[in-house]
Amino acid sequence: MMKYLEKRGEITFDKIFNQKLGYLIFKDYCLNYHEEPVPQIRFYEEIKKLESLETDEERIALGKEIYDQFIMKELLSQSHEFSKETVDRVLELLTNAQKTRILPPDTFSPYLSEICDSIRGDIFDAFVRSPRFTRFCQWKNLELNLNLTANDFSVHRIIGRGGFGEVYGCRKADTGKM
Repeated sequence: MMKYLEKRGEITFDKIFNQKLGYLIFKDYCLNYHEEPVPQIRFYEEIKKLESLETDEERIALGKEIYDQFIMKELLSQSHEFSKETVDRVLELLTNAQKTRILPPDTFSPYLSEICDSIRGDIFDAFVRSPRFTRFCQWKNLELNLNLTANDFSVHRIIGRGGFGEVYGCRKADTGKM
């Protein structure tokens, strides 16, 4: 399945991250299997949650919470890896929202591209080498419902002989199941 996806150019960060299934498996990898914590995933999800809110009051409350939890904490510890322009723009919009009581849904959208850029490199490469990526390939195989060929199996040994011929023990190459 991996060869099939590689041939069609489907094994890129953008293609996998922007699919529902790919995002969920990548998120699971980042939160549960990656050696180091990946706080950008929680930050990304909070921004998406803010964009989907209906009222300005809810957006202002969540926007302030996001700023305090993800931006201010990193600024104080001097571990902030995002651009100063983005921080200034978001701070200005949040300050104006306190006065006007209006906060646009795309307030934190500049952070989305910066978050994607930060996890696109080493984290994504580690994901592609992990068992979670194998799981993604299995789901894609199921989703695409590709026809099986003899090349998808490795034959191990004869299990038995009978009136209808021989029975072989085979293992499916991508899943490892007998």
